[in-house]
Amino acid sequence: MSVIQSVMETIAKALPDKKEDPLIARKGYVGQPYDRVDAQVKVQGEARFTAEFKVENMAYAVPVYSTIAKGKLRRINSGPAEEAPGVLAVLTHQNLPRMKAPPIADFHDIGKGFALSDLPIMQNVDVHWDGEPVAIVVAETLERAEHAAFLVSVEYDVDSPEVSFEDAKARAFAPKDIVGEPPEIKIGDANKAFAEAAVSVGHVYRTPRYNHNAIEPHATIAVWDDRGGVAVFDATQSVNLTAHTLAYIFDLKVENVRVVAPFLGGGFGGKIGWSNTALCVAAAKAVNRPVKLVLSREGTFRMIGGRTMSEQHVTLGARKDGRLTALIHTGLTATIPSGRYAEQCTFPPRHLYAAPDFYVGQKIVYLDTVANTWMRAPGESIGTFALESAMDELAHELRMDPIELRRINEPEKDPTKGTEFSSRHLTEAYRSGAEKFGWYARNPAPRSQQDGKWLVGQGVATAYYPFLRFPAKARVRICADGSAIVQAPASEMGMGTATAQIQHAADRLGLPLHRVTFQYGDSSLPDTPMMAGGSNQTATTFAAVRAAVEQVHRELLKLAQKRSDSPLKGARYEEVEAHDGGLFRSGDMARGETYSAILQKAGQASAEAETSSSPPMEMMKYSMASYGAQFCEVRVHEETGEVRVSRWLGSFDCGTIVNPKTAASQLRGGIVMGIGMALTEETLFDERRGRIMNPSLAEYHIPVNLDVPRIEIIYTGIPDEHAPLGARGIGEIGITGVAAAIANAVFHATGKRIRELPITLDKLL
Repeated sequence: MSVIQSVMETIAKALPDKKEDPLIARKGYVGQPYDRVDAQVKVQGEARFTAEFKVENMAYAVPVYSTIAKGKLRRINSGPAEEAPGVLAVLTHQNLPRMKAPPIADFHDIGKGFALSDLPIMQNVDVHWDGEPVAIVVAETLERAEHAAFLVSVEYDVDSPEVSFEDAKARAFAPKDIVGEPPEIKIGDANKAFAEAAVSVGHVYRTPRYNHNAIEPHATIAVWDDRGGVAVFDATQSVNLTAHTLAYIFDLKVENVRVVAPFLGGGFGGKIGWSNTALCVAAAKAVNRPVKLVLSREGTFRMIGGRTMSEQHVTLGARKDGRLTALIHTGLTATIPSGRYAEQCTFPPRHLYAAPDFYVGQKIVYLDTVANTWMRAPGESIGTFALESAMDELAHELRMDPIELRRINEPEKDPTKGTEFSSRHLTEAYRSGAEKFGWYARNPAPRSQQDGKWLVGQGVATAYYPFLRFPAKARVRICADGSAIVQAPASEMGMGTATAQIQHAADRLGLPLHRVTFQYGDSSLPDTPMMAGGSNQTATTFAAVRAAVEQVHRELLKLAQKRSDSPLKGARYEEVEAHDGGLFRSGDMARGETYSAILQKAGQASAEAETSSSPPMEMMKYSMASYGAQFCEVRVHEETGEVRVSRWLGSFDCGTIVNPKTAASQLRGGIVMGIGMALTEETLFDERRGRIMNPSLAEYHIPVNLDVPRIEIIYTGIPDEHAPLGARGIGEIGITGVAAAIANAVFHATGKRIRELPITLDKLL
């Protein structure tokens, strides 16, 4: 733990709890299953995604990718491409506008910019991975740009790359930190406790590389103006962080960079911090006209990183009654020297189970590949596969029900931090889930259930994802016509952000839903380091909007109290509340004024406030996370080894559910992604050349409709009073625990324990 973090935690523990939010207990728009406010424009094809914006005089850019993993450019023969019809420029390190190396992501100061690597972007002869852009062709049409890119030939001086995970393991080392937390935690003597345990298990679990494959590819349109500013349409998960990154790279004032992203066709962590955006902006500057750059599906594999492979060793020791005596979880992941992101696969064991003796440690290796990055529930998704598989193995050794084993080891406080839980109802999620799923009706013996040639099994696993919130700004404007506009630079990737924020703001303002507008996806809105990632955006925005609403209410109260005839004269802010489109005295709902009356009598068209939320001290004071219990049933064909997921129920403890309809969609999406992670998805990598071998949806197999059963979602719905509006994140927890639940169900069906993903036919025959 850093000195700063230690001091912050000490301060947080000494602070009193924040004042209670009255909306948590109030029944209003929050908690209701409203349709998405953007549903109609999307269904009718009216929603504009990045590549669909029309700009006059637009040119098209296509990258040329390196075909070696490490070395130097000896010669780029661009002559044939430059002579091709419609070509405006072939840009290389020799003639591309000068750019600073991007600022690498730093969670202690994410406002300065956000890149996954601090390598210079096409500024010199060095090649760092197979797929790195070495040239950009700009032409009048996309087809001409693609043809010309094919004509560019490159000669290299080839070096020996480090691309083998197995070979690099001998040089593994512990990084300085794992996403801000220590890479190693020791409590007691876990090795001694394991050696003395009455019952124990210890195995290695492996996961492969994965790629995001959002349905919308990475796309950018860049338009420079005569004053040296630039407007950028970009498929990004953070308009503000992208604006700050571009301002730094091109040495501009951030107010001269505007980034717009009204809609995203999926992101999952993969649409922020990549060089394609800067290359498009540089190309537009070079040819002095608007430029569009849309990566092909193969291009997203070459330029955009995914999830690292991992190797995890989980060792559990227990008494005969099932109580853990030792928990050891070590992990090894890969990253790049210029990126340094160690995927936090060892985070789940730090917070899930009680044990007197712990050892948690993680190391990394450096490889010459495209940078690895965040992918839905980074760390927790692959970490829960290992930990929850091991818990199932221990339950089998103990001949104990796996839910009972987890109940016995439910901690009273955070096992490694020692802090109180802000709210944790995991055992309730298991209880209600087991009842709904019919868990206890199963025969617990492996290979005991069969339907014809199909072996049937059920499995469970714990879902876990930490609560995150960042300080942020929001702006709220109340107009004299009784409407309100809420502004925050959030991103909408299809999760229902705008809908949830309107529900919250309408309740907070006491206005009907149709009188509230939420504006987002534009860096010209309040400048704040907000991002759609880490399941933080909803809570982060809630806190900022609440602060802005409270401030604008204070301004309106001041306006009203300037008049002697106002029924609010003499009322303190704590004595009023918002409802029916105005401010009224608490306990005397007849004494108050509408927003329209206050503003019109003051001769003002509107009242506005922009303010920041408080620092997230609750994260320091409490252990905060979303939890869940994943229940699944699989059918495995006895002769072919084919695995089919036939039934699924997810039971979640995520605090307040703001909109059950959009929440269920989010959680189902995570579960579907977890099914792919467990059964079909794998980025195949040629360790002879350092090249991805299946860079297309024809060869990278994501689940399709026939792979997905009916997925039932239930919630505890118990608010977390320490989280904004009582709500914790739901965007990423859905994928956690899924792979383990499937592997555990496969074991129950077949008696075969699979510890390496994906679970393919060859591993079961």
